[in-house]
Amino acid sequence: MKNVKIKEFFGTSWAIDNKTSIYVLAIIISIFGIISYNTIPKEQFPELVIPTMIVNTVYPGTSPTDIENLVTRPIEKNLKSINGVKKITSNSIQDFSTIVIEFNTDVEVADAKQKVKDAVDKSKSDLPNDLPQDPSVMEIDFSEIPIMYINLSGDYELDKIKKYADMLQDEIESFKEITRVDIVGALEREIQVNVDMFKLQAAGATLSDISRAVSSENVTISGGTIAMDGTRRSIRITGEFKDLDVIKNIVITSSSGALVYLKDIAEIKDDFKEKESYASLNRKNVITLNVIKKSGENLLEASDKIKNVIEKMKKEKFPSKLNVVITGDMSVHTRTTLADLNNTIIIGFILVTIVLMFFMGLTNALFVGLSVPLSMALAYIVMPGIDFTMNMLVMFAFIFALGIVVDDAIVVIENTHRIFMQNKGKYDIVQSAKYAAGEVFIPILSGTLTTLAPFFPLAFWPGIVGKFMYFIPVTLIITLFASLIVAYIFNPVFAVTFMKHD
Repeated sequence: MKNVKIKEFFGTSWAIDNKTSIYVLAIIISIFGIISYNTIPKEQFPELVIPTMIVNTVYPGTSPTDIENLVTRPIEKNLKSINGVKKITSNSIQDFSTIVIEFNTDVEVADAKQKVKDAVDKSKSDLPNDLPQDPSVMEIDFSEIPIMYINLSGDYELDKIKKYADMLQDEIESFKEITRVDIVGALEREIQVNVDMFKLQAAGATLSDISRAVSSENVTISGGTIAMDGTRRSIRITGEFKDLDVIKNIVITSSSGALVYLKDIAEIKDDFKEKESYASLNRKNVITLNVIKKSGENLLEASDKIKNVIEKMKKEKFPSKLNVVITGDMSVHTRTTLADLNNTIIIGFILVTIVLMFFMGLTNALFVGLSVPLSMALAYIVMPGIDFTMNMLVMFAFIFALGIVVDDAIVVIENTHRIFMQNKGKYDIVQSAKYAAGEVFIPILSGTLTTLAPFFPLAFWPGIVGKFMYFIPVTLIITLFASLIVAYIFNPVFAVTFMKHD
């Protein structure tokens, strides 16, 4: 008995002596594992954060060569001195300079942006003095990829479809999972003042006179306060344009003092801006809404909410002839991958149990097979704490670990069965389970660490590929360590309760 006590593993012995607590713990882990699985954000691919900054500089009336020499090169000179920069790419075109700075993946985005801003500030003394505005620094967020495209079309003018698109945009942007909704292919209203230069010269006025007159008329100002019924109320003088006639009848004062109506020297039109974006579906012009999800939010929940609000607006606010078509819906692929994962885990659990049944019997095979869902449940509980989402790589890692998580449980249960059968009358099932777990503790631990050894370096793989592949080794490590806990804590308790003592 002394040798048995020496070889006991304290965790297993405590679990067997407190079987009720272990069963309660198993139920709690199962419940919280299911809750955690349902609340973990689902997405197709992991969101990678690659520090990439863009420096844009506008210099109107400048050729590409002058942009290169006067703007791009002075800024590049200071950017090259920044630590952690992987690559700098610049492009100088007519009136515009763009510089893209890609940092190493171990640099924080906030630090990278601040370093670039400091370098641009140092370059201001070498830049032309007549720049209309300072160079702008922006970060590229690769996570802002639209999760779906909503296309609106029908036998209506684009400006009318734009009203329905605005209504849908407001509804979707109210969801907490959505960052913003961009409208593409829509017309924007514009009041055009097309001046006749000959009439303008004849009136002795200038374009500045017209601009000054229009801007001074289209203002809303405060008129102070007035005492009414014992209280002071504010007065507001509204000068916003309501229709085109008001604009047409604006009086222009020329430099010579002559007065002339705006309609006499210019054509006033209620028109649209020149289109800068176009959207097409099935060779027909449409207005497209690009839906961009917030980082870390659940893709499936966002997709369901959007589809529900579209159906609701079709019934209540949209005309019957307005066609709403969703394309590029990433949730479809995510649902398929998630369903494949669940089916694979269920089928794998059944196949593992069937295989074990031939060697260990049905009862032993069942509670060995329980190590699969318990290990998965433990991993699901841990994942939110390390900011993991349920994406394609994490799902692949779970499938990969499916056949490995039962190894530890098989060794513990088989050793328990062997010791109990070989020492009938000497050890009861409780002593056999304690002794079996203690005897194989070091071999199982070393075997699991040996299995995980190739995956530890993958967790520290540098670069963009390393950031992308990081999820596979970490998920495997968590799942296999969870299988160790299940094998040493839960399976011996199951063996003591359910293993046949014949």
